[in-house]
Amino acid sequence: MKAAIIPVTPLQQNCSLVWCSRTMRGVLVDPGGELDKLKDAAQRAGVTLEKILLTHGHADHCGQAGMLAKELDLPIEGPHEDDRFWISRLEDDGPRFQMACEVFEPDRWLTDGDTVSFGEVTMEVIHCPGHTPGHVVFFHRPTGFAFVGDVIFQGSIGRTDFPMSNHQSLLDAITQKLWPLGDNVTFVPGHGPTSTFGQERKTNPYVSDAAMGQS
Repeated sequence: MKAAIIPVTPLQQNCSLVWCSRTMRGVLVDPGGELDKLKDAAQRAGVTLEKILLTHGHADHCGQAGMLAKELDLPIEGPHEDDRFWISRLEDDGPRFQMACEVFEPDRWLTDGDTVSFGEVTMEVIHCPGHTPGHVVFFHRPTGFAFVGDVIFQGSIGRTDFPMSNHQSLLDAITQKLWPLGDNVTFVPGHGPTSTFGQERKTNPYVSDAAMGQS
């Protein structure tokens, strides 16, 4: 598996082009906008897109996913159906971020324990509510690589001041679902640089072991 990070939208959201290096078939994770830029990146990498994967329903992550799916005839998988609320209001939320957004219906809602696949690659789906109720994380166990959307960032965590957010649920998802995957897991967050779970357990002021009262 290989991946490239392509920041898009005025919020510099980390869209990821992820592909199977054997078959050169891949996906876009959270193609929120700047679709020409994303299509060009896939073409230059020689990747044939199979589907679109979404971590959650906020506009910068999925506002133009439906447009891309229609143009390229790609299925959309994710997020969890508890984010239907957010997807239903994309056309209202988009202008606040200077984005044209379109409501869509995913071809497949995802739940905890599902898998998604492309080429010869399979990733696990982990439901991590808190930032939004239907947020999911994609984890590739063989390489120890995760695409975590806005659950956790280098030195921070997702905002929980939105409608239907829950701060304690977010803390629980990080410490009970992500930490057990291992300190060596590298993650791509929805914004900013990559990090590892181990580094965040040491230094993240919100969810480090010290912050959570653990030795």
